[in-house]
Amino acid sequence: MTAGHSSPKICALATQGLSSGDGSRLRALVGDLDVVFIGVTRGSFGRRLLLTPWSVIRQVRRASPDLVLMEGTGISGGMPLIVMRLLFGIPYVFSTGDAIGPYLASRWRALALPGSIYERVLCRLAGGVIGWTPYLTGRAISLGAPRAMTAPGWIPQQPLEERQQDRERVRAELNIPAETLVIGIVGTLVWSKRYSYCYGLEIVKAVRRSARQDVLALVIGTGSGRPVLEDEAGPELGERVRLIGPVPREEVPAYLAAMDIGSLPQSVDQVGGFRYATKLAEYVAAGLPVVTGQIAASYDLDTGWIWRIPGDAPWDATYLNGLVTMIEGVTSEELDEKRRAIIEQPPDSDQRGDGPRVSRFLLDVIAREHIHESQN
Repeated sequence: MTAGHSSPKICALATQGLSSGDGSRLRALVGDLDVVFIGVTRGSFGRRLLLTPWSVIRQVRRASPDLVLMEGTGISGGMPLIVMRLLFGIPYVFSTGDAIGPYLASRWRALALPGSIYERVLCRLAGGVIGWTPYLTGRAISLGAPRAMTAPGWIPQQPLEERQQDRERVRAELNIPAETLVIGIVGTLVWSKRYSYCYGLEIVKAVRRSARQDVLALVIGTGSGRPVLEDEAGPELGERVRLIGPVPREEVPAYLAAMDIGSLPQSVDQVGGFRYATKLAEYVAAGLPVVTGQIAASYDLDTGWIWRIPGDAPWDATYLNGLVTMIEGVTSEELDEKRRAIIEQPPDSDQRGDGPRVSRFLLDVIAREHIHESQN
């Protein structure tokens, strides 16, 4: 650090708000750093687009920080950072869990080009980028980020005894026999007209097609896709298919403990291929083996706890057929092996804590900015 900057001032914001999962990750990233948290206006898309940027700019300008850290990549947060960088020279770092351009294009085709431009500009003007995965970190560097690091955001595993107690309690509440094979997912059930898909559809279909009567699909969450899942479940709704709806965040680990296999439906493309997904961290913390597609993470993180099935996406017929085959063939012995693999050999986790690593990264970015200022 240069003289006069031994105690840098950092502003931090989460595009989904400080009370969201992004907000929790943001607090974990800053660790013991003394930061000023910036409030983000929530509400309708139009409200966020019109009000949030001005609110962010006002709050940051008032704080006059050495650096702004943003968790998330929403335009309502990213655009004001770009503007402040260009007009006032305020450096920023952002943390991302998605390939921004491909993700926006997957939601709305018309956003393919503007989304790609936005991602490139956001990376090039950033002081640094924190990727949730090493793939996103490499992408950021390729798009022009001058500094980058990876902070996956793993959650410490729950004690085995606690997981077992939760498993027995939730299964009793849901009237699920101890010997039943439960494959499940937790997530927002947003229906995609483009892909005719929402989270959970793959396991509902697979269980319905399976000849096994001791298998059950457990879907936690709600959204526009729930009516479709209900229709797909048919006469199995409430029997081999359980749609629980949303549960309190603090209860999610208990419901995961009641499962035997966690579904991680990711497309093998520039959206799913770059992700670990928040669900993966939750599955690992619950000691839950995972079934997913042939994404990079399924090879890089696998120490024996992942079922990897073919297919380009969870809405792909090949994927569904592979999921049915896996369900039909899995044994209790194989499940035990998978559980031991994830308990004994968890993936390269952040038990050491991301806070200190991220703190060093942010301080290095600030130091680099001050050096450039002095040279100019």
